[in-house]
Amino acid sequence: MLEKLSRLAEQCSQINPELYDKYQVKRGLRDVSGRGVLAGLTEIAEVHSYIIDEGEVVPIPGELYYRGINIADLVKGFLDEGRFGFEETTYLLLFGDLPTESELKEFQDLLAGYRTLPKSFVRDIIMKAPSRDMMNTLARSVLALYSYDDQADDISIKNVLRQCLHLIACFPLLAVYGYQAHIHYHDDSSLIIHSPKPELSTAENILHMLRPDNQFTQLEATLLDLALVLQADHGGGNNSSFTTHVITSTHTDTYSTMAAALGALKGPRHGGANLKVVQMFENIKANVADWNDEEEIAAYLMKILNKEAFDGTGLIYGIGHAVYSISDPRAIILKRMCEKLAKDKGLEEEFKLYSAVEKLAPEIIGKTRKIYKGVSANVDFYSGFVYKMLGIPTELFTPIFAVARISGWSAHRIEELINGGKIIRPAYKSVAPRRSYTPMAQR
Repeated sequence: MLEKLSRLAEQCSQINPELYDKYQVKRGLRDVSGRGVLAGLTEIAEVHSYIIDEGEVVPIPGELYYRGINIADLVKGFLDEGRFGFEETTYLLLFGDLPTESELKEFQDLLAGYRTLPKSFVRDIIMKAPSRDMMNTLARSVLALYSYDDQADDISIKNVLRQCLHLIACFPLLAVYGYQAHIHYHDDSSLIIHSPKPELSTAENILHMLRPDNQFTQLEATLLDLALVLQADHGGGNNSSFTTHVITSTHTDTYSTMAAALGALKGPRHGGANLKVVQMFENIKANVADWNDEEEIAAYLMKILNKEAFDGTGLIYGIGHAVYSISDPRAIILKRMCEKLAKDKGLEEEFKLYSAVEKLAPEIIGKTRKIYKGVSANVDFYSGFVYKMLGIPTELFTPIFAVARISGWSAHRIEELINGGKIIRPAYKSVAPRRSYTPMAQR
């Protein structure tokens, strides 16, 4: 019966592809050149990937700005000054300016104070019925926190900020504890729950709570912190941030909003992409004998593109982006630090393989596919490799992305509440023919 119903559902859901062109539908809210449909305004982050020259779209090397500050300058600033950057980046996204030294210390102390879960929450919520998917665990935990909040439905800015700061502080706990419960119940591993330390940064606490011996190096924590900074926001148009705006426009509660954003981020076309990159590279490593032979690598990439290898989708994961053409600035920054960690971990040959695929894939895609803009490596291309080198289990790849992006989602939620006036409701045109009702006896 289900098989029959499945066929019927497919048949009645199929829309003639030509109608999308006929009615000029911007599928994905983007035109064929990759330019997005303007759906809102934001001051939080800006993605700059092209210029208009005499009416023509001209791709340029990608740039990302947080509150008007170039991400490359922001990263260089805290790295040169020898400190972690995620907390001050979160401050910048939420409050519009970089914090002073004293403001940063106060903010770090505030987050440390919020980095605690309600009494018995770990036992009653996280440890019971642990999910095999950590993003679902995260979403369920976020929704459960609603029940512990006496002001859960209050959408005043002060209360929403309190809720967001608590979620920003607790996301690492929810992710790591959810994973520990998962491997305990499903893999019979020892159950290890480490409490966070107030003096540690977000990146340090993740490594501290995740590893049985609590040990990590400065380079490891620095690179994880950098990954968090680079993924903290990407403007209002990315799928999960746009979801945040859409859900917030209904004036629902913060917990429902963030659970919806998590659902958006989970998909392999969004935050789940870095896991697919790592899986793809495991497949490449198993099928390419000489990692230094560019011809052999290119031939196998062609097989992937022709749906003859890996997962049969015809996608080279981590290559291409909805916005960037020539380059993704996040990938460039992360690659630089990634190389340092690869040398430290003795994985230089694997890093060279990543570099080779990064070079060859755009050339192969350009020769075989009709594309309207260039393609290049995106941040997911290297972030999964970074997480792998840090010993972060694949189940936590996307949740770590969420740990970073909750900062941006929080800023977008507040921005929508302050500036929003209408519920977000784009138009959909019905192309179904009108017909008469058929009585039961005549069907």
